[in-house]
Amino acid sequence: MNRFSTFLFIICIAVLCSCQSSGNKVLFDGTNTKGWETSGDISLKDNVLSLSKNARALWKGGNYKDFNLCMELRTTTGGKGSIGIHTDCSNKGYHIAINNDIMDATWWRMTGSLLSVRNLTKSFVKENEWFRMDIGVAGQQITVKINGEPVVEYIEPAEPFRINPNERALISEGTFSIISSGTGDLEFRNIAVEVLDSEAINIPAQLAVARNEQSDEIIRLHQEDFPVLDYHVHLKGGLTKETAARQSRKLGINYAIAPNCGIGFPITNDEQIYEFLNTMRYEPFILAMQAEGREWITTFSQEARNQFDFVFTDALTFTDKKGRRTRLWIPEETWIENEQDYMDLIVDKICNVLQEPVDIYVNPCFLPEPMVQRYDEFWTEERMDKFIDALAKSGKALEINELYQIPNKAIIMKAKEAGVKFTFGSNNVTPEVSRLEYSIKMKKECGLTWQDMYKPKVKI
Repeated sequence: MNRFSTFLFIICIAVLCSCQSSGNKVLFDGTNTKGWETSGDISLKDNVLSLSKNARALWKGGNYKDFNLCMELRTTTGGKGSIGIHTDCSNKGYHIAINNDIMDATWWRMTGSLLSVRNLTKSFVKENEWFRMDIGVAGQQITVKINGEPVVEYIEPAEPFRINPNERALISEGTFSIISSGTGDLEFRNIAVEVLDSEAINIPAQLAVARNEQSDEIIRLHQEDFPVLDYHVHLKGGLTKETAARQSRKLGINYAIAPNCGIGFPITNDEQIYEFLNTMRYEPFILAMQAEGREWITTFSQEARNQFDFVFTDALTFTDKKGRRTRLWIPEETWIENEQDYMDLIVDKICNVLQEPVDIYVNPCFLPEPMVQRYDEFWTEERMDKFIDALAKSGKALEINELYQIPNKAIIMKAKEAGVKFTFGSNNVTPEVSRLEYSIKMKKECGLTWQDMYKPKVKI
């Protein structure tokens, strides 16, 4: 039994004890479905409640407002569905996703997602594995935990933002539902609920720290079912994985954490890659590799690189025509003798980099300090077309970058017309990760939809 299997075994023992504690009301103990109104193909065998596609179960044992709902569950291959709270088996109330299929086309609604409000891009458990889910409502706060770890911490504000068909996704009171919608089964054990003392909950204090959704662009992305993922986040400037996880839950933005890998950067060999992955694999992040310099292909093995969910690089580091190592973001290492010739050199270097075996081209179309104020002047139609042609042929996704607010709208529009996929990336250099303001602006102006976004090759 490996370290993670041992961890899951301990978790399962813990949930068995907690779900059956004296303070909880047992909703399903494995012996019968008494108290549940069921429809569709539902079976009970070996103390497991199984729901096949289009099956439903509604708890008829009363209404609940503030509670902790606890269960063990697993999805067989292709199994998908949701848990409804404050519901009546309609679209009333909130629904928490059950989906461990990492190949799913709607990859941003994985298990634990508070659907339409806090959708999750990271799959925490595999299909055919038992896991624990805890769903709590206390006043205006909804918490979802997977195997004891929080994945959603949402506070509904006084004026929540909702659009059709989510208008009834609101805190009220109601019962619990289970809905199966996939090709596989949903299986449950030990479902129990603990009722909380509503009078002990300080709702004014919760509302005081709730986000103003009337001016929040992130909730609008969730509401329109758009994948909300920052593909380019660094643990830099004191940002720890714990702080990043809390910040991600607070803002409602999923993070892909990317270490800088290359000569002169924190990770310089395969061993350090595996050390990083061992500390991060079960954290609530997608994991990316930022490949630095042009030597990265020989510095790291393909086997090690393939352990990441995706790999990205940029064209900011290259050797110029006089053999000098150039890093475009450092003025002292950028030698511009003729601006137009230098711009042609940059475009050529970008096209060369696009032949490297990565998934995403980031910090795209960056220009050095003396040229950046005339960005649109240097990126002529001819140069844009040359770049977009090379990008489309490479099959790589194009980052919309927050740090430098690049590329411009004209390049994004040309890339969209060429069928290129996109990512949003903070590329933060401080603990303050962006709220994707530039990316969202470009999304709106260029008409990007979820079909235009790059799907990570997530591993668990």
